[in-house]
Amino acid sequence: MTDRSVPLPVEALSSQAFAPFGDVIDSAGAANVIRINDGTAQRFHALALIDADADGGKPVISIFRAQPRELPFMVRMLERHPLGSQAFMPLAANPYLVVVGSSPDAVPRAFLAQPGQGINLHRGVWHHPLLALKVTSDFLVIDRSGAGNNCDEVQLRCAWQIQAAAIPG
Repeated sequence: MTDRSVPLPVEALSSQAFAPFGDVIDSAGAANVIRINDGTAQRFHALALIDADADGGKPVISIFRAQPRELPFMVRMLERHPLGSQAFMPLAANPYLVVVGSSPDAVPRAFLAQPGQGINLHRGVWHHPLLALKVTSDFLVIDRSGAGNNCDEVQLRCAWQIQAAAIPG
């Protein structure tokens, strides 16, 4: 890695912009809404599919607690999970950042997830670990448990800098 850093713009998280990397999990993007429980609730059905069965893996539900990152923040590494998808749903109304890339050599993309928006990273998508903003934040995480190496990490050739001024609105 070099000592240089490159500014990384931050985009609003939307299903269309995030589609090459995974799914946005929120009720606004639901294609199938079902009235349930005698009409007292709505089910926003199949917002993301969990991909965990490679090499005999099974889906598990965990809670991750992410410490807030100070801005400006330098993105120096990415990771991927080659054996399964990884879904994150915030448990409080706090925005957070998602950084993804098509490869470690590609220009990464940064997204601002609003309260109530979760993500499901497709299997093998390069991403930065959780980037909570301002406060410690808990996330419900659905991913793979099982045999095999399911986490690859790489150091990037240059650092990508996220400035507070780059965060939308």
